[in-house]
Amino acid sequence: MRLHFYAGVLVAPFIVAAAVTGLLYTLSPQIDRVLYADELWVAEVGDRTLPLGEQVAAAQTFETGLDIASVRVSDAPDRTTTVTFSDPTLANDRERSVYVDPYTGAVTGELVTWFGSTPAVTALDDLHRNLLLGDLGRHYSEIAASWLWVVALGGLVLWLRRRRTASRIRRTLLPDMSATGRRRTLSWHGATGVWLLVGLLFLSMTGLTWSRFAGERFSSLLTSLDATNPGVQTVIEGPGDPTAGEHAGHGGAAAVALDVGQLEAVVAATSEAGISAPYVVTPAGPGSAWTVAEDDDRWPVQQDEVAVDPETGEIFDANLWSDRPVLSKLSTVGIAAHMGLLFGPVNQLLLAALALGLLCVIFWGYRSWWQRRPRRDGARVGRAPRRGARRGVHPAALVVVLGVAVALGWALPWFGWTLLGFLVVDGLLGARQARRGEPSPVDADQPRDAEDEYELLR
Repeated sequence: MRLHFYAGVLVAPFIVAAAVTGLLYTLSPQIDRVLYADELWVAEVGDRTLPLGEQVAAAQTFETGLDIASVRVSDAPDRTTTVTFSDPTLANDRERSVYVDPYTGAVTGELVTWFGSTPAVTALDDLHRNLLLGDLGRHYSEIAASWLWVVALGGLVLWLRRRRTASRIRRTLLPDMSATGRRRTLSWHGATGVWLLVGLLFLSMTGLTWSRFAGERFSSLLTSLDATNPGVQTVIEGPGDPTAGEHAGHGGAAAVALDVGQLEAVVAATSEAGISAPYVVTPAGPGSAWTVAEDDDRWPVQQDEVAVDPETGEIFDANLWSDRPVLSKLSTVGIAAHMGLLFGPVNQLLLAALALGLLCVIFWGYRSWWQRRPRRDGARVGRAPRRGARRGVHPAALVVVLGVAVALGWALPWFGWTLLGFLVVDGLLGARQARRGEPSPVDADQPRDAEDEYELLR
């Protein structure tokens, strides 16, 4: 309970920031529709699309002097074709994307993009990941993800301990409308948390895979288990390493002067191999194969990838979704769901409900803390739950708990460092109380029953 209290009070602001920025990010498709309708959508759907080579040639005429990094073809009849150029004047993996009407060949606009994301979505992504503070800001989101699952599971344990009546199931899942004051606040806090539990654990788990330090641990684990996305071999002539990675073909590749004739041959070959839109074509220089990667994160996921020799039109290598390791598939599907892409609008609504519900749970938690303040002392907030629970725990159990904490601290570094910080602060507060001769919370707030064990009477 004391751990739940410290995490709730001190880590909740980080979780609030993640929930608010995540809620904004769920609106990305609608924001794109409002801000970039002219660039991303065609004015009128035609009967036949132009050959892809003609569409790319139109983009090259519009953006002369730059080499092409990738070409994305959509499966939606009302979406434009995206031709992305590498611009050495842009930093931080930014590129220039030119949008072409596939029916008329007219250029509908140009945007500075990041892995295909529009400027608004890129800003929302940065806001959610790092609060627009770069690598320094990434620590906030990792702290939030590292503690969210601990707070959620700890809250469930505490909530279930309170439900010791005949109507346990009903009182666990539904708030007690007959309660008043702090008991009613806790009732809403606990019952709502139970409903959100699975979603919160999912967000925490998938968020950690992207984090700076815990994400590196996760990537190392996948590598050790040979469970990463193998990618495709692109080196046709001479020694070299295979090109791999979750974002292969989605930007960041070395740009080259694209041959329209070779593009048509590559697309024709991949179409015969079963590759269908949406897909991304990434050209390559002499001696290397071009890659064509399906780019559909919706369910069922469609992410086959092939390497094609542009000179002969032959499939040089293939990386099929069905052949990828299970953990790699789960990681990809989890990330798509975390971003609100997997199930379309339904996914967006679920994420929005999770974010709003989490904000409500945190509000009720802070309100409960305020309602528990000892009014007779004029305090503005409640005291921390009682100290000394470890006295009744067997030493062997404490050793196990310590071992688990150390292991988690290694796997989730920001969880480990902040947990250590909580212990230090709590120890200093306890030492100060002892020097002043003040009664410890264990003496001042003895519980009278199971309900009060959770609430701690005022």
